[in-house]
Amino acid sequence: MTASVAALTTAVLNGEHGPAPSELSVTSAFWLHHTTRLPGADVTYRNYYVLLRVGEVFGACSFEAGELDPSYCAETSGLPLSELIADGPLPVRIAALDAYLAAVEPHHLSAQAEEVVLPAGTPDVRARARDAAVAGLLDVTEGSKVALIGVVNPLVEAITALGGTCLPCDFNLRETASGIPVSRDMTQVVDAADAVVATGMTLSNGSFDTLLTSCLQQSKPLAIYAQTGSAVARAFLGSGVTALSAEPFPFSQFSARPTSLYRYRKNGSHTP
Repeated sequence: MTASVAALTTAVLNGEHGPAPSELSVTSAFWLHHTTRLPGADVTYRNYYVLLRVGEVFGACSFEAGELDPSYCAETSGLPLSELIADGPLPVRIAALDAYLAAVEPHHLSAQAEEVVLPAGTPDVRARARDAAVAGLLDVTEGSKVALIGVVNPLVEAITALGGTCLPCDFNLRETASGIPVSRDMTQVVDAADAVVATGMTLSNGSFDTLLTSCLQQSKPLAIYAQTGSAVARAFLGSGVTALSAEPFPFSQFSARPTSLYRYRKNGSHTP
């Protein structure tokens, strides 16, 4: 059972999850800043990513503005993953750990994964399809309370459409598009919820371990939707994470054509 991100990191560095990370090197490093405002919305999403390519996969981590300078990437290509996993800034450590675990087992080759192909279309069409796929991982019954850690408005709508009551939490928003007040206190909404769905950015802001422990102690299902650290979150299936929507790079917002995400459940079963 994986107990924490630190424990997972130590195990990877010790070669317990596959080849030594010193044997795998970064071939390309990216720093991305992109913004999105869906039609009719009054919220602009501002996203920053560090991406590390290893072979055919990318490790990814989103981070807050100012947390990592673009110049970091200048000398990163060619470095072994062991160096970045052990001693990079937090977003880089998560991206490197993600790249390692994805290289060992790419999502598209995992026997546990259910591939969901998002349709071609406009950003709002693709966002709604993505968030409906995430909501489909939740056992939401009429009136159940679902804590949403990291607010994405189409996901709020998807939870509501299933009959759930959304309890949103986010550091950067005051209310959802539908007017639901957004809490800044993760503990408060988790304690009040019947189930929890959280962004992979909990890995990059250091709150993932706290969230994992809280859900385990309260026996609450925890679903993760992840562009950040999707392979890292996968390592916690059955260790507190009950379901995962993993979206490896290139992410859905960077294309108008069909792309794939991969859904996992802790028992490895899925509905084709």
